[in-house]
Amino acid sequence: MSHLYEVEIKSLLGSKEKADNLISKLKKHDKNIKLSSQGRQLNHYFNVPEKINLKKVLLGLIPKDKKTSFDKIMKDGKKLSVRTRDADGKVLIVLKASVGDDSSSNGVKRIEFESPVNISLDNLDKILLSAGLSYQAKWSRERKEYASKDLHVCIDKNAGYGFLAEFEKVTPIEDDLDKIKKDLLSLMKKMGVEELSQDRLERMFAHYNSNWKDYYGTEKTFNIE
Repeated sequence: MSHLYEVEIKSLLGSKEKADNLISKLKKHDKNIKLSSQGRQLNHYFNVPEKINLKKVLLGLIPKDKKTSFDKIMKDGKKLSVRTRDADGKVLIVLKASVGDDSSSNGVKRIEFESPVNISLDNLDKILLSAGLSYQAKWSRERKEYASKDLHVCIDKNAGYGFLAEFEKVTPIEDDLDKIKKDLLSLMKKMGVEELSQDRLERMFAHYNSNWKDYYGTEKTFNIE
């Protein structure tokens, strides 16, 4: 399987009413868009010290059919973001790396890798922690994902952030990223939602990371301009 690049643009919705309104507009705009999945997720982000040989730590968890993609992101990825995830009982190791100058945690254009593992989230975390990684933050969210052809729109209710939309497309071709971003921004404009600016998103991300124990697993939210 080849590696994939993603374009993901976030929009801060705030209220459930705005989230419901966006879903209604999407369905009117595209009759083929359907709810493809919904559920709860726990996402744990990790700090990786420079001295850690991350490839060595993770290699034993990666199945043979994903090793080519794993090698690609480990070799070419910049500002690698390491996460573990429990999506309704399915546990995954998730890696994202920036393309260009974007942030690997929140950037618009990224290369991504994910692989299921046959152990619990706690045991997966223990492997990373025992290797010298540390928690950056723990996140919890409820997610509804709508899909039509190659378009995916996720409506998330995030601890800390509240309601957030993510417009996403993936491609195996890096040269397609700029066009995809332009198309997604055009669709968002038609839907009446705005891109959450990278600088504001980074401020929100930093605030959450510093205070995640106050929000993780709760309905509490904050607002950072």
